[in-house]
Amino acid sequence: MNESERLDEKLDAARRAGVLWASRSVESRAAALAEFATALLREREELARLATETMGKPIVQARAEVEKSASAFRYYSEIAPRALAPQTQVLDEDLQASIEYRPLGTLLAIVPWNFPYWQVARAIAPTLAVGNAVALKHAPITMRIGEAFERIAREAGLPDGLLTALDIDEERTDRAIGDPRIAAVTLTGSERAGRAVAAAAGAALKKLVLELGGSDAFIVLADADIDEAVRIGVASRFQNTGQSCIAAKRFIIEKAIYEPFCSRFSAAAAALRVGDPFEESTEIGPMARADLRDQLDRQVRESLAAGARLLLGGHALDRPGNYYAPTVLAEVRPGMPAFDEESFGPLAALVCAADAEDAIALANHSRYGLGATIFTGGNDRGREIAAKIEVGTLAIATMLASDPRLPFGGVKASGFGRELGRNALLEFANVQTVRYRRERATAT
Repeated sequence: MNESERLDEKLDAARRAGVLWASRSVESRAAALAEFATALLREREELARLATETMGKPIVQARAEVEKSASAFRYYSEIAPRALAPQTQVLDEDLQASIEYRPLGTLLAIVPWNFPYWQVARAIAPTLAVGNAVALKHAPITMRIGEAFERIAREAGLPDGLLTALDIDEERTDRAIGDPRIAAVTLTGSERAGRAVAAAAGAALKKLVLELGGSDAFIVLADADIDEAVRIGVASRFQNTGQSCIAAKRFIIEKAIYEPFCSRFSAAAAALRVGDPFEESTEIGPMARADLRDQLDRQVRESLAAGARLLLGGHALDRPGNYYAPTVLAEVRPGMPAFDEESFGPLAALVCAADAEDAIALANHSRYGLGATIFTGGNDRGREIAAKIEVGTLAIATMLASDPRLPFGGVKASGFGRELGRNALLEFANVQTVRYRRERATAT
């Protein structure tokens, strides 16, 4: 059987399984999602080690990711029966309507390697709850994790083929997007991949959600708690060895506290433990691929050539694996790669702002709009500033993170549509309106 025939077989199986799955009650589907969550937790250690082995995630972070992924399945198992219940509305004395939530069919989910469990869970848990099937295209280096999801789905009682892992190249991915057996597409990935998938999905008139890159601003104003901002900032920037779309990347600091912030931030980053990702104490592991490390090094070198100041790191580490030293650049400004581009690795860019208004302008001076963090004296001022920031998700005086209970997504070149929260249930649902005459009680 060749690759095209194998793809046809998997899409046919997904369509058949989807019909069975959609015929089950929401309560029955919810129970299966709860079993999925239980299975993930039961295999937590094996699954965590698989992530560390395939893409280098520090083992402690890998365990936490598996647990968070289980929480998404658990969350949708709990809310789906209520959130997807039909809504009846009386229109007048003769008419009423029911709003029903129906599945679309099979979702093609294209997910990256950097959070190989969480990216899958947040994409597929809500769509399975609605009653859709899923064809899962994982990144090549984490394909074994896609296959693990397929196996766990069967063990949790989902119909065979309902969640099927696809090992396909770009050409067959384009073909799958246009295939009538695929009803909708979701992609988490690069801006380049988003443009290509959006073009293919648009040509086929397929519903699409995109969660693309980010160059998140982390604003620290003069009235903020500097030590707390440094603690949260370092954790946000260097989680997953800096390979996160929603990690803080551009630290925009008000001039009055710029130098002390730079000094404390660099010291905290220097204290991060770089090592074997299987070691429990490791905080910074290897980057996933050599080309990603080389891309980061280019951004550092070009930014330094343009006038940035090196405070820490700035080089690959001389050890086996794709290690890059935790790096901090100061005096970063627009026009430098560290400011303009998404940096996907352990690089923090420190930017000096004249005042709060300048900080807002610098934060918005980006083609991306995924997330941002604000540290200032209180929530009222923080929310006032948040209203002026062009992003989909914000955090005030806390670490920015996705949460199963809250909608997540971006604007501008960071994509469109929303994952997570109740919103995600509606992204890939046919919201069907049924009008009918009200029945009159018959007199006896």
